[in-house]
Amino acid sequence: EGVAEPDEDDDAGENSSNPADRDSGDAADQDSGDSVDMTSDRSLDDDASPDGPVLGTEDEGPPEEDGVADMLAVQTKFDELNDRHLRLAAEFNNFRRRTEQQRLELWSRAQADLVEKFLDVLDDLHRVADLDLSNATVEGIMEGIDLVEKKFVRVVADTGMEMIDPVGDAFDPERMEAMMRVPTENEEEDDVVAQVFQKGYTLKGILVRPARVSVHKHG
Repeated sequence: EGVAEPDEDDDAGENSSNPADRDSGDAADQDSGDSVDMTSDRSLDDDASPDGPVLGTEDEGPPEEDGVADMLAVQTKFDELNDRHLRLAAEFNNFRRRTEQQRLELWSRAQADLVEKFLDVLDDLHRVADLDLSNATVEGIMEGIDLVEKKFVRVVADTGMEMIDPVGDAFDPERMEAMMRVPTENEEEDDVVAQVFQKGYTLKGILVRPARVSVHKHG
């Protein structure tokens, strides 16, 4: 009896006003969130714009400049190789000239050494030619000539030259030249050297001159 009952109108007013306020607040918060999301989307769109810079890339320069640099590098390499080629060609030509000059010098030296060995024989021939025939005999002259011949043969042998004197040997077309054929009744003498007209010579296995001979021919 002494307790006052709550006013139903006041409670109804509070209950009726609170949901509306909450709804309007929620709507405002949602609008604010949508606004933030739209702003973020526009920022992302601006970053992805083709006119803007691409993230994670570097400025590589115009393609024309890269092509010019490559051409200059190739030209430099070509110049280096060409210079090396010219140097090698010049060195090879110098080497060839030196080799040819050395070969000629060696050949001339060998000829000089060979001629030197025959000088003593030439001196002996001069002595024979200068003999006083009034005081010389035929036997003495022939003996002197025989000595000169033996000395000459010895000098020739020292150079590596060998004489081909094939009397009685089988005919060898590699070392002999048949000047004529001599008929024979003996079958065993067929193709055997009958006579040597001119002796042949070889120098260290190389044929210098073939022996000129006559050959027996059976039948």
